[in-house]
Amino acid sequence: MGQTEEFEDAVKFVATLDFNTPPVPQDISVFETTIRWVGGLISAYELSNKQFPILITKAKEVTDKLAFAFFEGNTIPFNELDFTTNTPLNQTTNIAQIGTLSLEWGALSKYTGNATYGRLTENAVIAVAQLADPLPGLAAQAVDPNTGQFTDASITWGGGSDSYFEYLLKFARYTNNANPIFLDTWKTAVDSSIKHLLKTSTVGNFSYLADFDDSGLIRHVGSHLACFYAGNWLLGGQLLQNQTIVDYASSHTLLKTLLTTGQIRTGIGPENFAFISSDGNFTGGGDITAEQLAFYNQHGYYITTSDYMQRPEVLDSNFYAWLPRPRGVAIASFNKFLRATVAFAGLNDVNDFSAGLFDDMESFWFAEVLKYLFLTFDDPNHISLDTHVFNTECHPLIAPPALESYNANILPGKAFTPPATIAPRPSFSPRPQH
Repeated sequence: MGQTEEFEDAVKFVATLDFNTPPVPQDISVFETTIRWVGGLISAYELSNKQFPILITKAKEVTDKLAFAFFEGNTIPFNELDFTTNTPLNQTTNIAQIGTLSLEWGALSKYTGNATYGRLTENAVIAVAQLADPLPGLAAQAVDPNTGQFTDASITWGGGSDSYFEYLLKFARYTNNANPIFLDTWKTAVDSSIKHLLKTSTVGNFSYLADFDDSGLIRHVGSHLACFYAGNWLLGGQLLQNQTIVDYASSHTLLKTLLTTGQIRTGIGPENFAFISSDGNFTGGGDITAEQLAFYNQHGYYITTSDYMQRPEVLDSNFYAWLPRPRGVAIASFNKFLRATVAFAGLNDVNDFSAGLFDDMESFWFAEVLKYLFLTFDDPNHISLDTHVFNTECHPLIAPPALESYNANILPGKAFTPPATIAPRPSFSPRPQH
């Protein structure tokens, strides 16, 4: 953005950090630390023309600590790690936590010459992709790192699974399809989603990807976190030159739905919402209220969780669709409703501004929300999708020149046996734990 003085001050500060001696005892998320710290440091190194090698030094320092998550040679990492003792917490890991390390650790391998970082994270994704899944290409959400097996049978493009599917595609682009299993699995996931999860609302004719629960039931729900998938499908459809995927993702289907969820009093979309389809309205969360039904009849969806946590995912999809007008609407809404005394904050209720704001501002407000908005109005050749792959925190990483074409196959389904006991879901914190 040309703010050289501020950037160099930040580099000086980063140089003082010592990841080997955490200031307080705490458990950290390998996933969150990777997408923010490792991705942010490497991206900053590249964007500053590789003038500040301390950024790579610090990325290596923190990743060397994170690598203890691959406990005793496990292929699947644990996600929660005691950062003082380097001891992982013995918990299940969700597929987003497993699958959203490959870009950042692969980039670190490139700059350190140590292939171990990339190999560890790539092998973890391959292990998940090779498991028998409930629907072809659509992995269940939770994995036990001790056994390497699924501990549930639920499917979603939302939180806990979202960026696993996102990185299947982006890693294939970043490596120019060096291992076909990534792109093959992504295309198979999209094909299965069209066949089994794609639903249409009875009001508004809005398309959406429903969830598939442990019992094999369709849940007619949506979330702000899942709103990335329209942009992801646009990127993948263009990469594969597959017009069918592009059409499903375009403004008259999935993307139209995501834009519609912001058509309420503040113009900002809620955290969670639901639909009624011709084949049902089951959400797993109780019966629809009279107030929700009235809202649905007016808008084509209804709100189930009304807050806004400064999510970027709708803007993420708009970025790939390159739609400046919705961005302008978002900027106006943010300026009007999210301004606090010294910062911007989230809304307690997107449909009732009088409910007030969170006393909190997320780091991804800067990393994602403001960056996606900035890039919409920036020179498209500055940081181009032709030359970069964005990690899930919107940190651009330099990619090799794209191939003339990318080929992907639909993988055959494998016989899936649901776990005898469904384990508790691994936690993924949509808001950092302070």
